[in-house]
Amino acid sequence: MKKQHIETTCVQGGYRPGNGEPRQLPIVQSTTFKYDTGEDMAKLFDLEANGYFYSRLQNPTNDAVAAKICELEGGSAAMLTSSGQAANFYAVFNIATCGDHVIASSAIYGGTYNLFAVTMKKMGVDFTFVAPDCSEEELDAAFRPNTKAVFGETIANPALRVLDIEKFASAAHRHGVPLIVDNTFATPVNCRPFEWGADIVTHSTTKYMDGHGCGVGGCIVDSGKFDWSRYPDRFPGLCTPDDSYHGVVYVQKFGVGGAFITKATAQLMRDFGSIQSPQNAFLLNLGLESLHVRMQRHCENAMAVAEFLAKDDRVSWVTYCGLPTDRDHALAQKYLPNGSCGVVSFGVKGGRKAAEAFMRNLKIAAIETHVADARSCCLHPASTTHRQMNDDELIAAGVSPDLIRLSCGLESKEDLIDDIDRALGAV
Repeated sequence: MKKQHIETTCVQGGYRPGNGEPRQLPIVQSTTFKYDTGEDMAKLFDLEANGYFYSRLQNPTNDAVAAKICELEGGSAAMLTSSGQAANFYAVFNIATCGDHVIASSAIYGGTYNLFAVTMKKMGVDFTFVAPDCSEEELDAAFRPNTKAVFGETIANPALRVLDIEKFASAAHRHGVPLIVDNTFATPVNCRPFEWGADIVTHSTTKYMDGHGCGVGGCIVDSGKFDWSRYPDRFPGLCTPDDSYHGVVYVQKFGVGGAFITKATAQLMRDFGSIQSPQNAFLLNLGLESLHVRMQRHCENAMAVAEFLAKDDRVSWVTYCGLPTDRDHALAQKYLPNGSCGVVSFGVKGGRKAAEAFMRNLKIAAIETHVADARSCCLHPASTTHRQMNDDELIAAGVSPDLIRLSCGLESKEDLIDDIDRALGAV
């Protein structure tokens, strides 16, 4: 059978029932699993056999959904987490610990910036933030002997900068480290970072993958292409015995394609426990089944809104990579030729107060700490998601005081434009 299209994987990937089994993915709502002998369970604890013994580590419902996302991204292994924040933390902390260094694009989600610059710094991991449009020379100069990874977002939230994946991947590989890409906004429907050189992909599944505001969650996918064994001194956690898990050497036992996710599961998930509930995984799977259809409509609506805003004198600027005038349009044509996402960022003339007045007068788009939903929603990041950043940090992240992040849902684009027009008029 030839390789199936991504639309088919959205609907049928991950879970394939056998004869007489449930057609819909079952919710295995159980914390534990029963075995006939202690020896059977011992094999699971020793990673000598496949199976389940405690849902903090693995659960059949979660594994089926992770397998679907893995198929969508074209990876070798995947795991679900309790949130996108947990996914990004695990993905980095799995290879970078106290005394290590990571390079990250400065144009990333404010919560991720805070995780890196504040919380993980307290854990001894140092971060250098570089502009997404930095030169190759500037990017190379950021590397240190203790650098363990490079991180970026396919489409930055909320700055909407498009990451030059090949540039960042090439630099990472020149220095013998992996590129981790948060692909939340693009989803694998519109971009598959592995095809451009990325090594690890993360998602906040809370966003487009769920698509209906039902369940918080995250996911990590390994491409299976980065050869950790080439750099045993740089990645000892994967290439030397894990004393906390029977001395297993993950690369030796699970190979290049399985080592990263197995370690993240057996070690980090065991100790931190940021699991996604089977119920949320079930809801996530329902969202994934329509992801390919919804993304097309989100992009169509966002493009129409962006074109309207770009022509409106009451708007000071618009960022949407689908616009020919956008500074990242060429990158979008390369990495996102079929559409980017449903999120448009723009500024209302009059600054912060005008932006706040605009949002108060919206009727269809709700003010929410959310994005990438079937229902349109709006946010003023400088006073909400990015309020922990000072002005210099805001500017570096591409977040100005007047920035409004509008997430276009699945409503009529005509109605969305009318709502925006009315709210601008009220300002």
